Parts: sequence; structure tokens; C-alpha cells
Amino acid sequence: MVCQTAQQATPNLTIAGSRHGDVPRSGPDAPAFWARHFDISRNGSKLDRPRRGPDQRGKSASMILEDQYFLGYRSAEHERLREQAEDFQSEAAWLFDQVGPLDGKTVVELGVGPRGCLDELSRRVGPDGTVIGVEREAESVELARKFVVDRTLDNVDVRHGDARATGLPGNSFDLVTERLILHNVPRPEEIVAEAVRLARPGGWVAFHEGDRVGQVCDPPAESWTRLMDVLKQYADRNTIDLFVGRRLPGLLRRAGLVDVQVRPVVYIDHEPGHPRRVVLADFAENLRDRLIASELITREEFDDLHAALRRHLVDPGTTVISHLYVQAWGRKPE
Repeated sequence: MVCQTAQQATPNLTIAGSRHGDVPRSGPDAPAFWARHFDISRNGSKLDRPRRGPDQRGKSASMILEDQYFLGYRSAEHERLREQAEDFQSEAAWLFDQVGPLDGKTVVELGVGPRGCLDELSRRVGPDGTVIGVEREAESVELARKFVVDRTLDNVDVRHGDARATGLPGNSFDLVTERLILHNVPRPEEIVAEAVRLARPGGWVAFHEGDRVGQVCDPPAESWTRLMDVLKQYADRNTIDLFVGRRLPGLLRRAGLVDVQVRPVVYIDHEPGHPRRVVLADFAENLRDRLIASELITREEFDDLHAALRRHLVDPGTTVISHLYVQAWGRKPE
């Protein structure tokens, strides 16, 4: 297990645009593009170009409409995700180290949001490799594409699609990865199944997930306890498992992976001003309107509790322990 402080990490339990030019995503040039750049030999076979027929598009669209991301898509959430990407860089690097060199490989990251791990993966696959980021929310897709252009990640393409039905060719990718999606959406097993489908025989699936167990502050605060309870009630109503992290190794094994390994990570006592210290308050703020609309809390009570929680968390005398994070990775049998 990894136990990390804000200042340092140890390798054990820690407390604590495209390189191919403009990519045609639709229109008459799209099939030719994907045929060229997915025509990659794999043990005598070739990768099929992504399925883009009307049936597939209809399926993805309906799933996007009927489903929801727990934390929503406010501008503040986009900014939080960008900060999260910076904050988790060392953990992402450690996880990708476990699957071996990725030079020249093909990689998919599911649910990239406005950035994800695209820069780290781009560096690892190098100029002869390819990274595809998949994201279902339109604004996040545009933000991620801008990030790719701004960082000149010429081997990266960001696709608009659902992590449960990407439309990408199966048995084709050397690594399929995601970070902190499963504990924010219903039916996490479907995303695991899609990741395993995409991986080539002998390829890897590597996930970084959350589990709300152990998320506490000291001294205790009524604002923390009440808002945490409301968030759990809202998640339960929407069949979102905030504790899916503990299930992750089993989900990977039941989906058919072998050699599954696990690394838990916990952070403790970040200094005031660190974004992870106030993550509960950020989550509650993202969900404010939906919590009120669900009649789980009144507007007045929420605003009073949220202000009190912010004051408590910026107090340097308050200790904050993060929820559990679980990194798990496994290999698809040959």
C-alpha cells in the first residue's frame, strides 16, 4: 500500500491534434484515414478500423444520454480534473511502469476528461506509437483536443465516445487504461468489459480507482459528516458505487484478466491550499443543484454546511485523510 504526504511518496504503502495531421472524424475522408493508421499487423492479422456505422453511433448516443457522471461537468469540475492530472502524475508513471516499455505501442485511455494521462502516455509510446483518448462529454473532448495541440502531442488523437462502447477494434491495443471513472458512474463492470475487449491477447489493462472508505478529517465536523451522508444517498439513488475500488481486482479477474496485481494508495494531511485537501467540498459544490433538486437537502442547509466545511478544511489544525485509491492491473491471456 502507498501512503503519501503532500511532500513525498514511497514506493510501498504510501500515506500521504495527431502526428498524422488533421484527423477527419467524419465525412468521406474518415474511412481512409482510419484504414491507413489502424492497418497494423498483429500476429498475421490486422486491426479493423473503428466501427462508425449508424447502429454504433445510436448505441453510444443513447448510453450517453441515459447515464450520468457523478460529479457533473461544471467549469469548476474541468479545472479540478486538470489539477488532478498534475497531482497524480507520479502515480500514473508508477502504474505504467508496471506494464513494461510502451515504445511504439498502441494505447487507449478511457474517460480522459480535459486531459487525463495523455501527455505521459504520449511520451512513453514515442513517435512510432499511438495514443487514443476516449471521452463522452463534448466540452471535455474539445478541452482535451486543445491540450493535445498546445502540448504538440502529435501521436495522440481524442475521440468522442462512450467508455462502454468505444467503437474501437477489439483485441488490438497493447494497453487500455482509465483513472477514477468507475466510482463516478453506474455499471462499472461494463467499462471493465470494454477495456478487456479492446486489449490484444497478451496486452494489459491498468486502472486507477477510488474507494470512499477511510475518508475522514480530525477533529470531526458536523458539516463533513452530513455532506458525506448526503453524497452517499445521492450515489445510492443513482446506482453509483462509491466503494468500487475494493472490487476492482475482482472485476478485472472476472472479466478474464490474469496476473492481476494491486497497489492501494492513501494520502494524509495535505497542507492548506492543496487541492486534494478540499476535495469533499469541491465534490459537494459540483453536485449542489442536483442534491437540492433530489430533495436530499435544502438550499439553506447545503449553503450553511458547505461554508462551514470550507472553513474547517482551510484550518491548518485540521488533519485530512483521503479516501482509498486502488491501482490494479492485469494481462489478457494469449
